[in-house]
Amino acid sequence: MTHTAKSQFLATLTERGFIHQTSDFEGLDKLATEGKVIAYVGYDCTAPSLHIGHLLSIMILHWLQKTGAGKPLTLMGGGTTRIGDPSGRDETRQLRSIEEIDANKDSIKQVFAKFLTFGDGAHDAIMLDNAEWLAKLNYIEFLRDVGRHFSVNRMLTMDSAKLRLDREQELSFIEFNYMLLQSYDFVELARRYGCNTQMGGSDQWGNIVMGLDLGRRMGVKHPLHALTCPLLTTASGAKMGKTASGAVWLNEAQLPAYDYWQFWRNTEDADVARFLKLFTLLPMDEVARLAALGGADINEAKKILATEATALVHGRDKAEAAAETARKTFEEGALSTDLPTVTVAKADLAAGIGVLNAFVTAGLVKSNGEARRQIQGGGLKINDVTATDEKAVLTERDLTADGIIKLSLGKKKHVLLKPA
Repeated sequence: MTHTAKSQFLATLTERGFIHQTSDFEGLDKLATEGKVIAYVGYDCTAPSLHIGHLLSIMILHWLQKTGAGKPLTLMGGGTTRIGDPSGRDETRQLRSIEEIDANKDSIKQVFAKFLTFGDGAHDAIMLDNAEWLAKLNYIEFLRDVGRHFSVNRMLTMDSAKLRLDREQELSFIEFNYMLLQSYDFVELARRYGCNTQMGGSDQWGNIVMGLDLGRRMGVKHPLHALTCPLLTTASGAKMGKTASGAVWLNEAQLPAYDYWQFWRNTEDADVARFLKLFTLLPMDEVARLAALGGADINEAKKILATEATALVHGRDKAEAAAETARKTFEEGALSTDLPTVTVAKADLAAGIGVLNAFVTAGLVKSNGEARRQIQGGGLKINDVTATDEKAVLTERDLTADGIIKLSLGKKKHVLLKPA
């Protein structure tokens, strides 16, 4: 990329590390300087929450609007989710019912209001759903009008298909159609809303470029652009957004604000500067100051990263409450009742809850077998006392003066059991 950005939008994305590829950097930069970028990102509704793997594209939409470069379009995949994107998958996605897709769609919508302003203004965001046009398609007409522009030879070279076939893993016909539908989305958005840019993760590059080509073939008059962001891994090579206990969800119903804060607090030292650029709105001079901290002081930078990143998704109050809970728990050794809490029936506690089952119920382990192995390794604690007996039973006698039982996995994961 030899062109130096003139627009604040692309200058910001470049400086903060958001850009992986663009189809025409200079052309997109010109649109941005004129405030004429109309860009969309698609989000399939495969779960009731997005996860932090989606945050890069959401942040790009945020910077698009904040810098006045144009209009963000958030596209819910109410239609494409019925098919399933094969990108980055080793096996066919499970087909979901329309009712489940609609419920997921309604649930994931809530996160966008934290990052974007929606409305009728020139740069206000719009939320759309591709089921509006995809669900109405006539298959024969679609094949004649759209399918004829696609080369199967070329489709087989795209990573979403090629990687699956190279590994001799099945690629279903329904998945093979996904790139046609994603390309057609771009055409519909270009026609309906003047959309001129599609953005997404680098694994979507092939699908996005095919959309550019389809737009030209189907008579879209204005230039179309592509921009992708990198698929992040941590410094140790782990996929961003995944932990041993599962995805790092953005909705609080799937992951409490405290646990979200803890994820960022546990960032590897080598990732702090990069994540401050990508996942906070801190000015770059402040990012540089924090990135320069070394030794024990890097922990202060991690706490600021955790609080700022959490504030974007869960609000400033919950972010600061999470930071204070962590301070009390780890620095003062005090029990904070703001820790994640799981309720159990009073009758169950009176009858006795097996210690293995208690840790599974708390979500600290996935199975009794895992709890047993953790106990054997000294990894579980009850009220800050190491658990040693896998046959132990928790009862009302184990309640603290605060009326709870504190369960811990290692030094940083704590859940309170509370009878109700």
